[in-house]
Amino acid sequence: MSAGRIAARLGRPVGTLCGLGLLWWGIVRLGGVPPYLLPPPGSVARALWAQRGLLAGAAGTTLLETVLGLLLGTAGGGALALLMMASAPVRRWMMPLVLLSQAVPVFALAPLLVLWFGFGIASKVVMAVLVIFFPITSSFFDGLRRTPPGWLDLARSMDARPGLVLLRLRLPAALPAFATGLRVAAAIAPLGAVVGEWVGASSGLGFLMQTANTRFETDLMFAALLVLASMTVLLWWGVDRALARMLYWVPDDRSD
Repeated sequence: MSAGRIAARLGRPVGTLCGLGLLWWGIVRLGGVPPYLLPPPGSVARALWAQRGLLAGAAGTTLLETVLGLLLGTAGGGALALLMMASAPVRRWMMPLVLLSQAVPVFALAPLLVLWFGFGIASKVVMAVLVIFFPITSSFFDGLRRTPPGWLDLARSMDARPGLVLLRLRLPAALPAFATGLRVAAAIAPLGAVVGEWVGASSGLGFLMQTANTRFETDLMFAALLVLASMTVLLWWGVDRALARMLYWVPDDRSD
């Protein structure tokens, strides 16, 4: 990749961030917003540096909860999608339960999960799993159902077994849809961990934001929010790059 293309790719997000920072500064400076409601960017930057150790420890806890939830949710959702595709009875019984998992808000489940699994890491991991389970399962199952008909006709003409058709035809054809669901899951998995930390925790970015809010340390709360946003973007970018390398045959239509 040429230096010009690299500069162009880096210039767009840097320019966007600078623009948002200037807008933020203008709202605080010209709008007369009190610092306890919206601290200026400089105050948040000082909190980021002064509390860097505290923020790093909290980010490590939240990242661990997020990654564990992402791994378990991806494995469970992928396995369930395969089972529903392979077995009609499983599909009839499990699909309503998958839909029901989205009918109950995660905020309502968080207190119950803390009660059942405790204030440790387990309840936050389960919350992250619940948040990502539906996009993983639904996208993968939809991809399994959308195998090109010509492939299936050829398999039937060769008397291929259903299990072999599932593993050799449906599974490879569904990987792009599964990758889409995984990208969405990587973006929303931190939400589950943070919601669990808000309800009951002793560490993590959600716990830190809640503690800072009760103490009216708005600059620290915004610093933790920026760390969470940066961590989420980097997690999504890492998953996106890994999927692009693994699914190298899928065309990438994104412009530079």
